[in-house]
Amino acid sequence: MKISKEIKTGIVVIASIALFVYGFNFLKGKDIFSSRNLYYAIYSEVGGLVEANPVQLNGFKIGRVKEIRILDTTGHIIVTFAISDSKLKLPKGTVARISSPEFLGGKAVKLVMGKSTGYHEDGDTLIGDIDPSLQEQVDATVRPLKDKAEQLIASIDSIMAVVQAVLDKNARENLTKSFESIKHALETFDRTAMRLDTMIASERYKISSIFSKVESISANLANNNDKISDAIRNFAAISDTLAKANIAKTIENANKALSEVSGVMEKINKGEGTAGMLVHDKKLYNNLTSASASLDSLLKDMEDRPKRYFSVFGRDKGKKRKGG
Repeated sequence: MKISKEIKTGIVVIASIALFVYGFNFLKGKDIFSSRNLYYAIYSEVGGLVEANPVQLNGFKIGRVKEIRILDTTGHIIVTFAISDSKLKLPKGTVARISSPEFLGGKAVKLVMGKSTGYHEDGDTLIGDIDPSLQEQVDATVRPLKDKAEQLIASIDSIMAVVQAVLDKNARENLTKSFESIKHALETFDRTAMRLDTMIASERYKISSIFSKVESISANLANNNDKISDAIRNFAAISDTLAKANIAKTIENANKALSEVSGVMEKINKGEGTAGMLVHDKKLYNNLTSASASLDSLLKDMEDRPKRYFSVFGRDKGKKRKGG
């Protein structure tokens, strides 16, 4: 039996359509020739998850996201995903967590197995969860860099303000004057240094002589080190002697003597005692003065005319001898 050309063409068209439908469904995560289990999870937001995103278990792809739709007026979203291996059992308490497996990759649903001994049935609703979004992760990484960049920009703004102030006409003039002042100061310092060099050159002999004398003095000190040490020891001995002396007792005796002298002087001032009477009795003073004058006159007369007195003493003595 011979197949006509039209039949062949029809078979090819049907096969192409079937292949197209299969490929389209496969790309959407639907495998019409394999057995699969459907599960659901409810989220408040899906963070960019789309249909055909993979479903993973421990990093291994086990299915795809089948459908995403809004559940109710509260804005909750229900996600349907298909597990291609119908023999895979999910323990109760399994979490379907939306995450970003790669830094620049798309979203995926990661299954975190529960620890219950019971298992979910086909069509059950799993616990929905979402990892910190990629934006939050990027923010956590980039925020310190952002803060530093802001600080750097603020510093640059301050520098630009300073530069603008420097580029101002008045500021430039002031800066020029400052540089001129610095130049004059350096020139003055240079002249002073030259004068100092000249003075040192002209006085180098005197300076050399001074250093020679200082060296000589140092040598003398070194040569007389023993004598200096003896003098220091003698001074130390004198200091020890003074320290051991009863200076306090001596000062006390001196104070006592001064007190007694003060008492005597007080009595004299009051006219008490012989010295006080001599000081305060005018008549006695006059009598003593008169007696002193008479005695002085007698001694002078004896000096001028000694025979007058000694002859009388001689005659008296001769008479006594004769009478005897």
